[in-house]
Amino acid sequence: MVKAIIPAYAMRPLRYSINVTLDGCCDHRAILPDEELHRHAIENLNQADALLFGRVTYEMMEAAFRPPARTEATPDRMEPFARTIDAAKKYVVSSTLDADRVDWNAELLGGNMAGRKMVSADLGKAVEQLKREPGKGLLVGGVMLPMALAELGLIDEYEFVVHPRLAGRGPTLFAALSKHVDLKLVSRLEFGSGAVAMRYEPRR
Repeated sequence: MVKAIIPAYAMRPLRYSINVTLDGCCDHRAILPDEELHRHAIENLNQADALLFGRVTYEMMEAAFRPPARTEATPDRMEPFARTIDAAKKYVVSSTLDADRVDWNAELLGGNMAGRKMVSADLGKAVEQLKREPGKGLLVGGVMLPMALAELGLIDEYEFVVHPRLAGRGPTLFAALSKHVDLKLVSRLEFGSGAVAMRYEPRR
């Protein structure tokens, strides 16, 4: 009898997707996604069983999309995305938030970390445990948390949605990454706005 070998990628994949300008700015205020790009973002959310956020991204998303934050002023094109992210399961990495503050269909990853810093070993162990659970996948957002996960080699797919705009300012991605991460292009999708979504996988 031949014993089946389960490859590493049989674990739930951890995907990262972010919007950037042509000159590398990842500040969300520098980019105005249209309806087509919001549909693409919903497709990404629907491929994930849960979302991973750091404190800053979690609080920003909660302020924008948790009811009753959504009002008549919310553009119609954003409403389907808002409903989808509102319903999604979320895990939050934070050493400053209390568990009772993380209540938007969410829980603190690794338990209540308030008062102590989650070191990389803690983060790696907690995320690896999530990846071992059955399901379609996990989606991470933001800037600082994905950089920490990239350092640990835990991101299985990177998607950069590059917008035809020069911001001339703002934060950039992976600015403090301590080592190279070599990637291979696996897909490319062009949008009517001129934005291009490029998906990469790490070269193992």
